[in-house]
This record gives sequence, structure tokens and C-alpha cells, in this order.
Amino acid sequence: MFAPLLTRRGLGLLALALALPALPRGAAAQMDTGRAIAFIRAAGDELVAAINQPGLSAAARQERVAAVLRRTVDIEGVGRFVLGRFWRVAAPTEQQEYLRLFEASLIRNLAGRFGEYQGVRFSLGRTQSRTEDDALVSTVVQRPGQTAFNLDWRVGDVGGHPRIVDLIAEGTSLRLTQRSEYASVVQRGSGQVSALLVAMRAQTGR
Repeated sequence: MFAPLLTRRGLGLLALALALPALPRGAAAQMDTGRAIAFIRAAGDELVAAINQPGLSAAARQERVAAVLRRTVDIEGVGRFVLGRFWRVAAPTEQQEYLRLFEASLIRNLAGRFGEYQGVRFSLGRTQSRTEDDALVSTVVQRPGQTAFNLDWRVGDVGGHPRIVDLIAEGTSLRLTQRSEYASVVQRGSGQVSALLVAMRAQTGR
């Protein structure tokens, strides 16, 4: 009914579909590159440890990955940006349901994809400041028997804490891709956010 949060085109190996805001709620403090690097290094180490831990069932591995993602991604900011201008026209009850469905779908899909790739490794690449409020940390993602690919993590300050606010896979900004897909669903539903909620309920219910 609408494109899933995870697409091969969007992220290649990991198929991550994050869609995050340029300036998340409360983002005001400057994000220096050293702080961003330390955050991504720690988050990457946690993800690798969760993915590669031997003896875990697929469900247990995915739950550990999900716990890391909930701590490191500004999920509410993700959802609000992805909904874009339609956030303002949604009723409060629709906003609440949307954020709940968005988190459930995003975390399930991301955790499921990450959990599939045992043996994955991240190596840090270049880092640059994009604005006063965020920095871009580049990594190389490797998995046994697969071609390595570049994954850039955009890190911003959210309420005084570093959080992932975008992923750019091989030059594709996933927040922009997802925003376009959501807008198409709403527009096909005569501009009603309820049309998107119906699609999201169906997706999360699968």
C-alpha cells in the first residue's frame, strides 16, 4: 500500500530507512565533530555487539538491537519530519497514533534488518560539520562475503544529547526518501492523515 520503511535502494546491505528532521525538538547546542564521533563509535560498538553475540535467537538479537536504536535515534523527531506539513493538519489524536505506529514500524524494521547480519563491522571514516547543530560521521559497513558500502550518520543535539538525525547511504538521504513516500500516501488519500494511518496499521499488523 505504501513503500516499507526499509528498502534495498535506500540502504543496500542494511536497508535502513530513517527519516529525520533537520533540527529536532530542542536542538540548539552546537554538535562538534569529536562529540559526534564518540557517539557513533559507541553506538556502532553496541550494535555490533548485539548483532554478533553468539547463541542468541533471532528474536533476542532483534530485541537487543531495538534497545540500542531506541537510545540513539530521535524517533519522535523522525516521525514529525517525515509527516512534514501534514503534521500541522493532523488532529492531536492522529498525531499520537501516528507517532506510536511510526515508532513500532521503524524499530521493528530496523531491528529486523540489523539482526539478520551477523559478522557485520563498522569502521569510521571522515567526519565533517554540516551546520552548528549537526555533524556527519562517515562509516564503512562490512559483512563477510559482501561488498562494503559507505553509510553516513548525521548526528545532532536533541535536548542536550547527541542523537542520530539522518542516515545517508551511498549518497541517498533516507529521511527525504521516506518523507516523499509518506506524502504520496496522504495525497492519494485526499490529503487526509487518516489514509496514512490506515496503511501504517496494516504494515505494523503484518
